[in-house]
Amino acid sequence: MERVATTFRDDLERVGRWIDEYFAYPERFRVLPAVRPGEVIAALPESAPEAGESFDRIMDDFERIVVPATTHWNHPRFFAYFATSAAPAAIAAEALAATIDVKAMLWRTSPAATELEQVTMRWLAQLMGLPDGWTGIIYDTASVAGFTAMAAAREALDLGIRERGMSGRDVPALRIYITDQTHSHIEKAAIALGVGQANVVRVPCDAEFRMRPDALASRIRSDVAAGMRPMAIVATAGTTSTTSTDPVREIARIAREHRAWLHVDAAYAGVAAIVPEFRWLLDGIECADSLAVNPHKWMFVPMDCSALYLKDEASVRRAFRLTPEFILTGGENDVVNYMEYGIQLGRRFRALKLWFVLRSLGAEGIRAKLRQHIALAQEFASWVRGEPGWEVLAPHPLSAVCFRSTSVDNERLMEAVNDTGEIFISHTKIDGVYALRLAIGNLRTQREDVEAAWSVLRREAAKLEHAVV
Repeated sequence: MERVATTFRDDLERVGRWIDEYFAYPERFRVLPAVRPGEVIAALPESAPEAGESFDRIMDDFERIVVPATTHWNHPRFFAYFATSAAPAAIAAEALAATIDVKAMLWRTSPAATELEQVTMRWLAQLMGLPDGWTGIIYDTASVAGFTAMAAAREALDLGIRERGMSGRDVPALRIYITDQTHSHIEKAAIALGVGQANVVRVPCDAEFRMRPDALASRIRSDVAAGMRPMAIVATAGTTSTTSTDPVREIARIAREHRAWLHVDAAYAGVAAIVPEFRWLLDGIECADSLAVNPHKWMFVPMDCSALYLKDEASVRRAFRLTPEFILTGGENDVVNYMEYGIQLGRRFRALKLWFVLRSLGAEGIRAKLRQHIALAQEFASWVRGEPGWEVLAPHPLSAVCFRSTSVDNERLMEAVNDTGEIFISHTKIDGVYALRLAIGNLRTQREDVEAAWSVLRREAAKLEHAVV
């Protein structure tokens, strides 16, 4: 036993050294790998080994095959999508969670996982200024949180769908209201729940890409007159493309009038409400029914950790509670059994890494980083505005900026920039215009990293412009 323990300790020490060097010298890695499809497959054997291999050999192949073919989301010059990162304390927590390997189904299957989740959800709610009494549950992603909220919204209509389904019955068409800025997972939820894509209604936006309450009210009135049933409205605080925020309070008034569920998707921007001067992002949240926030997006918790907050948690239990006999192990009363809050039975101990981050960084440490990222984004936008041949295409209240070159093809520019491996950016379309998108959110990103991104963008644009001439 001593030999095995010592070997395992040596293995962990090698992993620890690798992680430490990974964070200390990120410049060693291309942000976007220079690989072609199928290269990793070709580098690996056709079949699993019959005999076990040494940990050193496995780690050697990890460094030789896996790392060079990795898109490094944890790199300080990763600016694509919503840049994310993992705090060191959270990485340690993930190792501990894997070690104890609990399955947080019932309270009894892991009292610590259940109750630590309750505590961390309360802490986070307090930091964001959510109403007292709201309950948080951790899921893997905002897609699952959104699906769960839509399932609760459908159950709240009291149409007997849980028991009798939707097929072969006289059930009115159920409608979900979004905008063209709403994340696609809501549409997927409509597909999965039998609501159907055709019943996902896109409400027009204003000039700042926010849902127009007047247009929403008009669409709902028309649908009700046609015999349809409003099921849910999805407002967004920090849209994926432009980080715009819908007017939740005005939308809530319309939702109440028609008894429709109001879900607020704040997967990216919600954590910014931890900063007092950005508490406006969740203005009117007390009027909503549910809220999704992703600590794994901009709170330095590694993937995956998404929180769904509910005004009335019983609404989700009504939609999902189903306890098979084989899972029952005791008669505890008044405890939380998280298997009743979604389709998943076994659940990972995700609250542990969130707890480690909240304690290791503290509220002030998190606020300082969020402020820094927002300030860097504003500075980047000022550089774009001040440079001839460039323009900003949308408001940028937070840490993402949509912009473009007016001199070259922006799709080719993005490809050229990303092909350098020095940085990684993504794109979106705004009113049909191809827009480059730079998002700042990595724990380790500094001003010099953003300066480097701007330098690469201008350099590659100049090359393209010269090639055209």
